[in-house]
Amino acid sequence: MKSEFKKFCALVSRNIKCYFKDKFLFFVSLITPMILLVLFATFLRSVYLSSFDSIFRLCGFVLKDRRVEEGLAGAWLLSSILSVSSVTVAVCSNAVMINDKIENSLNDFLVTPVKGATLSLSYFVANFIVTTIIMLVVLLIGFIYLAAVGWYIPAVNVALIFADILCCVLFGTLLAGVFESFISTQGGLSALSTLVSSLYGFICGAYMPLSQFAEGVRNFLCCLPGTYSVGIVRNHFMSGYVEKLGELGLNEYGMKALMDGFDGNLYCGGTQVPVWAMYTIVLGTCAVLLAAYVAIVLIKNRKKRSV
Repeated sequence: MKSEFKKFCALVSRNIKCYFKDKFLFFVSLITPMILLVLFATFLRSVYLSSFDSIFRLCGFVLKDRRVEEGLAGAWLLSSILSVSSVTVAVCSNAVMINDKIENSLNDFLVTPVKGATLSLSYFVANFIVTTIIMLVVLLIGFIYLAAVGWYIPAVNVALIFADILCCVLFGTLLAGVFESFISTQGGLSALSTLVSSLYGFICGAYMPLSQFAEGVRNFLCCLPGTYSVGIVRNHFMSGYVEKLGELGLNEYGMKALMDGFDGNLYCGGTQVPVWAMYTIVLGTCAVLLAAYVAIVLIKNRKKRSV
């Protein structure tokens, strides 16, 4: 058992080093966060601020401290970046496994005393660690930005945000593990990475609030677990700012309009989904993906032994 654990730790260390040595792979992993940052800096920030001002005017509220509004816009953006990137980065960073298939390094490992299950688990754990490191770096940069423009996130929400990131990374890592188990070419990896990077943010409401979609589309998207991984992060980022606006005089209607209009609150079929239910959906999906991943690994190992 100790010997197998040492092999597992050595493989995890090797996979992490392979990822960070590949500068191009590291750059590709950061494409989505970079795109979102550019979009925010160019025009999304003004769109968010204009939307906030519209809600304030409807409520007859005059905001004197613009730092709260600037911070709220930044918090919304950061929640989008973190929730989407936890999936896109996981897909890209798991390329170490694909590269091993392409270069036949995987076959070299399989003729050693290392068990197939140990090898597969090492890829998953290494991917989880790498993605978590990158997400924490992005989170730290985001926190520095929010502290500069306006920080109104309670300490308890900071702790919950860290927990949210781990949930999102677990979801993204398992999703990447399941889908990329069937990919063995560079073209397949590029196609999957492009598809996820361009599509995932839209179907989970990260790029555009679900309130902006038609009701039918909104209800469909609420059936997807990725929507709730965004929801938990967004709720904990936004709630502190909205509460501060309440202290400054914004009425309950305005506070609810902000949380509803920018997905701090999520609704499915007209019914609000509580935060605990969002966690249940995300973690329940992770359990299903884990079972699928284990089943794929066992089936593949059986086939290899029978050859």
